[in-house]
Amino acid sequence: MTVAVHVGPEPVPVLIEAVERAGGKVVPLERAEAIVYYGSDEPAEIRAMIHGGVRWVQLPHAGVERWAAAGVITEQPVFTAAAGAYGPAVAEHALALMLAAARGLHRHARATSWGPNTSKEFAGSTVSIVGFGGIGRALMPMLEPFGCRVLAVTDRGEAPGAAEIVPRARYRETLPEAGYVVVAAPATPQTRGMFGAREFGLMRSDAWLVNVARGGLVVTEDLVDALRAGHIGGAALDVTDPEPLPDGHPLWELDNALITPHCANPREAYWRGLAERVTANVRRFAEGAPLEGVVSPSQGF
Repeated sequence: MTVAVHVGPEPVPVLIEAVERAGGKVVPLERAEAIVYYGSDEPAEIRAMIHGGVRWVQLPHAGVERWAAAGVITEQPVFTAAAGAYGPAVAEHALALMLAAARGLHRHARATSWGPNTSKEFAGSTVSIVGFGGIGRALMPMLEPFGCRVLAVTDRGEAPGAAEIVPRARYRETLPEAGYVVVAAPATPQTRGMFGAREFGLMRSDAWLVNVARGGLVVTEDLVDALRAGHIGGAALDVTDPEPLPDGHPLWELDNALITPHCANPREAYWRGLAERVTANVRRFAEGAPLEGVVSPSQGF
């Protein structure tokens, strides 16, 4: 079996090692049966690399919406994403954001004088996890020690440990009850803007929106309005729309907004997760076994 690794202008040793660890051989592109891609996100770059002998392309990200929207994702060659590979690291960040929100760190850590204690316990909270892929599945056991009641939104129909499971079409039903709403769904045309004025109107006035998925799933202007009016308790965002969030944007100025710069997946965890996915899929490709993280052209994830 031959595998070509595209690494842009400079080699990425960790990906080459991941291929070779699985018994693959790194060869020039024209001889490749598969491509482990790491380059720009420009769809044209991947298109230019694919030739008739390529049967599989491994993408480096969990979210592939840009490539999907451009029509790059196909049935043949098959495309796989890193979906699920980064789940534990991102879930850990989501938990940290919820704990920070509960304890009022978004205000207390910014204070310049001693003030009242406005923190509360996170234990026993009701958490809606909207999207039960790699992030949601990793977050579930992290919530168990806190005795949280979890409402899982997933079309898979199963979410071990959840108190309630609803399909994505009914995700709004979980909002009035949840103290924390974790957005972990893939970015598709169907999920874009799924949290706007209507959804914030359904949430509790003390509830927090936690977005560790993609910024476009939230209507930013509506979120700013909801935060200013106190319709929801706050928002903890690792992703925004636009992104990067411009200097001077209203979200920076709101004391009930907690923003991190798309850092839920630390670089060390990113490379480890991607390398593990590459090694697993190179082995599966060689054996003719089903690949992990196959992207559906019709669904876009």
